[in-house]
Amino acid sequence: MSDAPEVNPAPAKTPEPHPLDALTGGAFSAATSGERAARVRDWLATQPSSEQLQEVFKELSVRDKGAARAIRERIDEIKRAKGQEAIAAEWAEKAQGLLAAPRLNIADAMAWQRDAAKAGAPLSREPLSLLKTQLAERIKVIEDLQHRVQVQREAAVLLAQRIEVLSTKSWLDAQAALELLRTDVGRWQEQAAELTGDASWASVEARFPPLLDASRTQLLVVWDAFQSALAQTAAAAQDAAAPLPPVPVWADELRVARGLPTEAAATAAAAEAKQPKPKTDPAVVEKAEQAVREALAKLERETAEGHGKASVGAAGALRAVLKVQGRHIGAELEQQVHQALVAAGELQGWQRWSADQVREELVAKAEALLLRPEGQALGGRKMQETLRQLREQWKQADQGGPANHALWRKFDEACNAAHKVVEAWLDKIRAESAEHKAKRLALIEELKGWAQSQSEAASADWKALNRALHQFADRWRDGGHVGEKVFAELQPLWKQAFAQASAPLEAAQKESLVRRHAMIEEATALGAAPQLRIDAIKALQQRWQAEAQTVPLDRKQEQKLWDAFRKPIDEAFNRKSADRERAATELSARDRAVLDASKALEAANASGDAQQIRSAMQALEAALRHQAEAAASEEKQALAQDGQAPAATETEAPQEPVAPKAAPARPVVAVRGDDRPGMKREAAAVPSRPGRPGERRDARPPLRGQDGRAERGGRFGDRPVREERGPRLGDAAFRAQREAMEHAQLALKKLAAQAHGEALTQLLAAWEKRDPAQLPSGQELGGRVTAQVRNAWAQALSSAPKGDAAEALLRLEMAADVPTPADQLNARRALQLQLLTRRNDPAPAQTWGEDAARVLASASDAASARRLQSVLKALLRK
Repeated sequence: MSDAPEVNPAPAKTPEPHPLDALTGGAFSAATSGERAARVRDWLATQPSSEQLQEVFKELSVRDKGAARAIRERIDEIKRAKGQEAIAAEWAEKAQGLLAAPRLNIADAMAWQRDAAKAGAPLSREPLSLLKTQLAERIKVIEDLQHRVQVQREAAVLLAQRIEVLSTKSWLDAQAALELLRTDVGRWQEQAAELTGDASWASVEARFPPLLDASRTQLLVVWDAFQSALAQTAAAAQDAAAPLPPVPVWADELRVARGLPTEAAATAAAAEAKQPKPKTDPAVVEKAEQAVREALAKLERETAEGHGKASVGAAGALRAVLKVQGRHIGAELEQQVHQALVAAGELQGWQRWSADQVREELVAKAEALLLRPEGQALGGRKMQETLRQLREQWKQADQGGPANHALWRKFDEACNAAHKVVEAWLDKIRAESAEHKAKRLALIEELKGWAQSQSEAASADWKALNRALHQFADRWRDGGHVGEKVFAELQPLWKQAFAQASAPLEAAQKESLVRRHAMIEEATALGAAPQLRIDAIKALQQRWQAEAQTVPLDRKQEQKLWDAFRKPIDEAFNRKSADRERAATELSARDRAVLDASKALEAANASGDAQQIRSAMQALEAALRHQAEAAASEEKQALAQDGQAPAATETEAPQEPVAPKAAPARPVVAVRGDDRPGMKREAAAVPSRPGRPGERRDARPPLRGQDGRAERGGRFGDRPVREERGPRLGDAAFRAQREAMEHAQLALKKLAAQAHGEALTQLLAAWEKRDPAQLPSGQELGGRVTAQVRNAWAQALSSAPKGDAAEALLRLEMAADVPTPADQLNARRALQLQLLTRRNDPAPAQTWGEDAARVLASASDAASARRLQSVLKALLRK
């Protein structure tokens, strides 16, 4: 027994309660994490303040992050609530602004709800829900007004049609329906007044008020004309001397009552009384046709023979005969004359018979210019060009035949009416031109003032000055259109002001050009030097960058100068790189071996055979190891040659008796622990990890070399012994072996994934057919599937389908951590809650083989097969 006195252990200290333990109901003093979480939930039910939540979370998250998760969720919920309150206030203000506006745009109101939802505003809570309802009601009122406008428009058309139908019947029927029509027209006007007097009428789209006004105007015009015509008809029926009404049906009815013929009968009688036009003497017609035929035959003969000048004369003679005898010839002969003149190339000069047709087409085009729909109306410039072209065509038509003054008046009136659009456009252009001129003059004065302020400044920022000048130039370019005469007056003033403002920058740019050319010459000298001075080149590049950042130049000019500056330096570095590559191309024997092995590995990668790829990888690794072994053998031979001379001198020296070596004294090592007799000493634990941050380096055992001695790495303690390696590979060999290894690893991964997919497909087919013979082998399934698990799967497939695999599938999805179908989410949550109550049951990750056997023992269907495939795809790869 040891003589050391026994020491009584000190009594355990009672832990002091945490200051926040009373606030949280004992959450900090709870023994387990579940009790802490329960007490935290009870405390959260009391609705603590945000400051208390922050303080408790700060302290509890250090001890138990699981229990503090509920506090963090409450803090996040409070933050989200505050954020939603701010967003709700912002969008509520926008909605109130829309409702308070005298005119509400339907598109803006509909966009408010869409944008508020995108911004995350709580539209289902107050006050946004009430504002959303108010906006919807306001939109509904406006849309109802617009629909009522369309209804009123259709009602006005129907009333006008009723009035027109009554004008085709007896005036007595029209007089009988007068009161009913007056009532309907009055009601229509009242409804139209209600529409315009509505409070939301200002929010109606701009196209609806003109439609209602046009319908009101048209209806009132028709109604007033109907009332006046009916009153005139009633007066004419009582007084035979009174004038007849302008309605033809009612006028004919009154004529019949007075015993007079109708207007149609009077017109027919007048047509019968009209004397026929006297016919032309046949002898005159025959003489005229004979003269025209002779001139026509001469023209056809000259045209057929190809006599150009003679055909021109014959055509002139034929036109002279037509001027005298043309009114006596028939249409058939006139057509032959027309064809002959066309064949002779004189159709453009002979347009007498078709001149009126061309003029009528031009009149129709001129009248159609103002009858276009709103979307197809011509603009001012296009209208001006069109009118100019029409007038030129009219002049050409007048040159080919006699003038038609009646058609000319219609054409001129139509062109003058269309020219009003051109006049309005010209007035607008003049106003815009005057405005643009004033803006340009103001810009010139602004540029002069800015230039004066820059000249008075103490120091100049050339980049800011250049940017400002570009902005002035852009504003001048975007100053709007002015006439050529005005632009010719303003352009010299602008150039003078701009030259004055840019004079300091141009002077600085000239000085910068001189400095840059000097740096280019210096770069040329450095590039031509036999030995590259990297420090001088870096300093020169820094000077160039500083100069480029100080004084800006034109982009193209600056790029050319930069290319001239970097060209000699790049050429020097290219020469150096070429020398390095030339030296690298001289491969050693070891590099050739590595290159050959790399090429063989690439060929194996292309073959797609995993066994060949692994063999080629081993060959490449052997080549790399051979390189290291060869280097080690060379080093040993060198050391052996160095040690031969000392050994020889020792053998030549006289031998002296050698004393026996004494056994080294066993070092005394102090071991902490119980040193009483019979007690076993505890061996010192050897750390299997490197030191952690803050750990003393002398607390770790020293690393031993091959001779058993400690390897000292340096001033900061021991360093691990590095593995011996061969000489450095060349660049080509190093890159080749690295790329070959990467490609091989990718190919093996791809082949493994392909084999994995085939094994899963084969497993699902065996399940569907209930055939254990089709079950993949253990090697195909992978190392995760043991022989016991595979036998259980084969036994499950050998029997008839039985049992329900719903719970087994859910356990497999929980083990693989894959998503569950939406219709099974509730079942998965219920199963998770059940597993929480079963503390001693193994987790799904530990029983996934048995669960898979339960699934395979059940009946196969498409949905279960998809779920099992996704689960096994994840589990077999882990």
